Amino acid sequence: MIKEDADPLRLDRQVCFPLYAASNLLTRLYRPVLAELGLTYPQYLVMLVLWEAEPQGVGDLGQRLHLDSGTLTPLLKRMEAAGLVHRARDAADERRVLVSLTTKGRALRAPAARVPMQLAAGLDLSPDALIALRDAVQDMVRALGRAA
Repeated sequence: MIKEDADPLRLDRQVCFPLYAASNLLTRLYRPVLAELGLTYPQYLVMLVLWEAEPQGVGDLGQRLHLDSGTLTPLLKRMEAAGLVHRARDAADERRVLVSLTTKGRALRAPAARVPMQLAAGLDLSPDALIALRDAVQDMVRALGRAA
């Protein structure tokens, strides 16, 4: 019999579970804040990338957000139907689809600027602890990306 604290299959000994749980809980925390903007969490992530620079190729968005085209394409179609983005073939390379913000999508940037502070206020972490946590998770994402 395996001693309880040495059992490698205990849930509390896994790295994946607290990350999974944290991701679910964080997404739930974002939901009401983003609902005020009319965005889902994945849509918010797309908007963040496009607010940094546009246009973006669909493949570039997928790479940046770690999403495959089967997930990203329907998401972008819904965002286009909502008037947030515009998709068009790249004139220089017809195989590429470029995604740009519409006027409505650009206008969401100002009210969205409040989102990070609203979320941070809901967490019982100092700004330094939050930055350290973000940096540690980014390191893990990079390590997992290399392993994949």
